[in-house]
Amino acid sequence: MWDPNVYLAFADHRSRPFHDLLSRVGAKSARRVVDLGCGPGHLTKYLARRWPGAVIEAMDSSPEMVAAARERGIDATVGDLRTWQPRPDTDVVVSNAALHWVPEHSDLLVRWAGELPPGTWIAVQIPGNFDTPSHAAVRALARREPYAKILRDIPFRVGAVVHSPAHYTNLLMDAGCKVDAWETTYLHQLTGEHPVLEWITGSALVPVRERLDDAGWARFREELIPLLDDAYPPRPDGTTIFPFRRLFIVAETARRSRG
Repeated sequence: MWDPNVYLAFADHRSRPFHDLLSRVGAKSARRVVDLGCGPGHLTKYLARRWPGAVIEAMDSSPEMVAAARERGIDATVGDLRTWQPRPDTDVVVSNAALHWVPEHSDLLVRWAGELPPGTWIAVQIPGNFDTPSHAAVRALARREPYAKILRDIPFRVGAVVHSPAHYTNLLMDAGCKVDAWETTYLHQLTGEHPVLEWITGSALVPVRERLDDAGWARFREELIPLLDDAYPPRPDGTTIFPFRRLFIVAETARRSRG
């Protein structure tokens, strides 16, 4: 179960990629702007500020996140982005840090490119950290007893899901889009006693929390702490450097030729 408050504990750090993504979207005006995987809505509000005349359509698979977004005045709905269908007036589609949960998201992007109206902007940010020490630590612990059977299907495979920027560029260019794709590794400077644990508790560890009871979850966190502390030792000043790779894809669907 997604907890909006835990997720927002690092809101400043998590917001920067969103703004970096939006800075490359060239739509001057928009009739409808869609936020797929809107989370608690703290970033969706910026879409309304960027395109004040647009209808903002927001969706997330988590009822808890949708409830939090609605508390912020966002007219969000619960839904699966894999089955989302664009309306004819859609001009911008944004999906920030959601598609890495969808194994078939490459096919999904190509489908969107074919279904969206000509000249629509697609802006996607995908975390690409499945092979980082934090995920390696979770995988290693999940293979141990008493977790192995319960957590055998957690989605933290090495190299899972996320491809290179060139992969997405080729796919969307083949679909007729103009594409701007890149990747960035942010070096987040975190503070606190176990900041990496707290970070992944609000995101990567959500599937683990869903499968464990309260006692098992508390034990899993305690056993994970030394693994993460070894992988991300704090500096003498108490700051922990947490590298985080993210991929960005901005595409404009093919415009119809005139005449």
